Amino acid sequence: MSNAAAIAPLLVVENVYAGYIPDLNILQGINFCIGAGELVTVIGPNGAGKSTLAKTIFGLLKPNQGRILFKGENIAGWKCDRIVQRGLCYVPQIANVFASLSVEENLEMGAFIRSGPTKPLKDSIYNIFPILAQRRHQSAGTLSGGERQMLAMGRALMLDPDLLLLDEPSAALSPILVNSVFEQIQRIHQTGKSVVLVEQNAKKALLLAQRGYVLENGKDRFEGTGAALLNDPKVGELYLGAAYQRRNSAQEIP
Repeated sequence: MSNAAAIAPLLVVENVYAGYIPDLNILQGINFCIGAGELVTVIGPNGAGKSTLAKTIFGLLKPNQGRILFKGENIAGWKCDRIVQRGLCYVPQIANVFASLSVEENLEMGAFIRSGPTKPLKDSIYNIFPILAQRRHQSAGTLSGGERQMLAMGRALMLDPDLLLLDEPSAALSPILVNSVFEQIQRIHQTGKSVVLVEQNAKKALLLAQRGYVLENGKDRFEGTGAALLNDPKVGELYLGAAYQRRNSAQEIP
């Protein structure tokens, strides 16, 4: 665990084993943590267990072993709705908006467990995602892929969560839309939100994140700052491409 995360731990995953079939674990003793206010990314090759980790944290999968501590309480095995009420929201990779509802209706659906007016929350989300304000009366099914991802993130933010868990937000997007989505994730983090970014685009994710984890075969193989992982020869050769690693020395990483 890093010193930064140890100061104010928000989420701690300890020695977690989990999978989709009994006695067949995809996660093989994962350890992971994020401190309050951090942006931490999880990268790795296909099949490494990235999305499985996200689903296990959010309660879509029950761990066979280990603990998941959120704000000091073990939430392993909790149902999703209870986890949401605790302050953790999850944005899945697909099927993450109500296509037949308008943008504004989608945002209002995101606040289903809140009481009181939703306008202040919607206004803050429209400030982060101005395009959603322009499209507020448009059905979500007519939005571009990037706009749908923004709406899915905005809907999760309607609950004002302590932690936002994003699962592959850049998947299947064009390069221009990928850049836009990453810019919006940065804006969300700049508001003070803690963000776990599970991502296939390793280079962009590590450039954005304060810290990162590299998974391999269901295990956390590397952990460090984004810049350190980008410049680690082993990470470069295995996950980023040796040519990329050689071109980007530590002095060139912002």
